[in-house]
Amino acid sequence: MAKGEKSLREIKAKQKLLEDEQHSFINSLPLNSHIKVRLNNKDIICKIIEIRPDPFYKKEEKPSESSYEYYIHYLGFDRRNDHWIKYKDIIETKVPNEEIKKFEISQKNIEVVFHNNENYGLDEKQVLEHEKATKVRTIEEIVLGKNRCSTWYFSPFPEEYHNIKTLFFCEFCLSFYTKKDELIRHIEKNCLLRFPPGNEIYRDDKISMFEVDGKSQHIYCENLSYLSKLFLDHKTLAYDVEPFLFYILTEYDKYGYHFVGYFSKEKNSEFNYNLSCILILPFHQRKGYGKFLIDFSYLLSKQEQKYGTPERPLSDLGFSTYFDYWTQKICETLRKWEGNSISINQIAEKTQIKPDDIEDVMLELHLLIKNKNENGVESYYIISDKKILEELEKRTGKRGYPLHPKKLIWTPYKEEYEF
Repeated sequence: MAKGEKSLREIKAKQKLLEDEQHSFINSLPLNSHIKVRLNNKDIICKIIEIRPDPFYKKEEKPSESSYEYYIHYLGFDRRNDHWIKYKDIIETKVPNEEIKKFEISQKNIEVVFHNNENYGLDEKQVLEHEKATKVRTIEEIVLGKNRCSTWYFSPFPEEYHNIKTLFFCEFCLSFYTKKDELIRHIEKNCLLRFPPGNEIYRDDKISMFEVDGKSQHIYCENLSYLSKLFLDHKTLAYDVEPFLFYILTEYDKYGYHFVGYFSKEKNSEFNYNLSCILILPFHQRKGYGKFLIDFSYLLSKQEQKYGTPERPLSDLGFSTYFDYWTQKICETLRKWEGNSISINQIAEKTQIKPDDIEDVMLELHLLIKNKNENGVESYYIISDKKILEELEKRTGKRGYPLHPKKLIWTPYKEEYEF
């Protein structure tokens, strides 16, 4: 029996001993109360959002605050940092209300770059319902190929896959198993794939891209959605995969094409979104693949002769990557422009970035200055000083993994292609 399953059985048994008739935990710290925990050498205010018995609690002892483990959320931090702690990890068990209010006010005063709203399109009730339904991760880590990593968020896998330590994925067909020997048996006897089940549309000497249709490869794309939700706190992540195309990034060797990440896009987007969800698995991050996928999505838009923009809302990491990408492309275009003047539409034609996105980014970077004359007529001028542009580019970090447009072999999707 797997270690994670054994711990779960112990926990369930001890819950019966610790819970009273109202299903509350005897002598535990209160649910939704605030505490302080040490993180990166700082004392951080946290909120207790779930409680469970400590597996090492001795049933003959009277329950106390230390008989439990607490699932905490660090105020001011993304939910991927939420995790279980033991009582001994808590520095302060009570935080004054005045200190909590002071912290909340300070958070409201923080300048939000570009004003990206992760709750875009959702009302307060929907946000609360999402947070309640997904507040606790039920899978601690995944194994995919040679890589193992902790999960970040809750994903609505079938019930039998909840409350386990490790979930094992086939890196080719993305089937998942609770035991390693089940995965080995699947790879050796059942799995015939060594690459994603779609058309290869791009390849260089290291990576390859595949286009997979959510309608014809429903199970693969559904498994991909389950996997991606472990690392995307996306409140509108769809599990109806049929309306989407999935673009799978792989690294290849003599053993096959190994899953790295993907982006999806609607087959027929009313708003010309060229990307719906984007994910690079944690153990493949910092290789420039995120910007590569964004660049790839705009290359497809160029082939379609459209401007592109990502679907909102964007996650914090997704937005950060996009903002850096947009900044790089805009600054590069301005630096290399040889004419005496340039417009936002001309930048859009060069980059395929939607003009509205260009305008918003340039305003945020103070590269676009707007004026109104006495008659209320609006005009603008663009800052194109090369030193300023070079400095802004430096702030965006390294460039993405290189994309070679001539290596793309692809025909834009048309509905009549489906049979």
